[in-house]
Amino acid sequence: MLEAAGVPFETVEAELDEEAAKAGLWGAGFDARGVAEELAQLKALSVSAGEGDLVLGSDQTLERGDGTLLGKPASREEARGQLISLSGGTHRLHSAAVLAENGEAIWWQCETVVLTMRSFSDAFLEDYLDREFEQIRWSVGGYRIEGPGAQLFDRIEGSHFAILGMPLLPVLGYLRERGMLKS
Repeated sequence: MLEAAGVPFETVEAELDEEAAKAGLWGAGFDARGVAEELAQLKALSVSAGEGDLVLGSDQTLERGDGTLLGKPASREEARGQLISLSGGTHRLHSAAVLAENGEAIWWQCETVVLTMRSFSDAFLEDYLDREFEQIRWSVGGYRIEGPGAQLFDRIEGSHFAILGMPLLPVLGYLRERGMLKS
């Protein structure tokens, strides 16, 4: 997304056991939105950067209607189960971004997208999994709306960019405020 928006950046992998951090935050009583915000911050702070460099960390959580979190499906069967559990209902995707500078979080934003999944047939689901499993196995909830996964939904309320991985427009706005992008 940053590349497509014309923002120069360097990718650096965060030194963080994401699953352990997520479990710890959830166990400490953070809600789904708070988990996304804290994971984004932990990622940003885990990267060493040069003096004055900004580090962007981002994360997403998917919250079912009952408040529980969904993760990335470990198998096709788990993906099927996740999609069946979401079918015909509404869930929330929390997409957080944190910018850190000199080892300190200086800016953060979290956007929540409300997604209503349609009811679908077993035949549709099997066809979808046949075509998409290799791509969705890395996607929380077992879908990608930028492909055939769009057919799973009746309604989506919120930012497309947030669904794809981060609240991009607020990030760009902050970079313009800092004079790092032309305004």
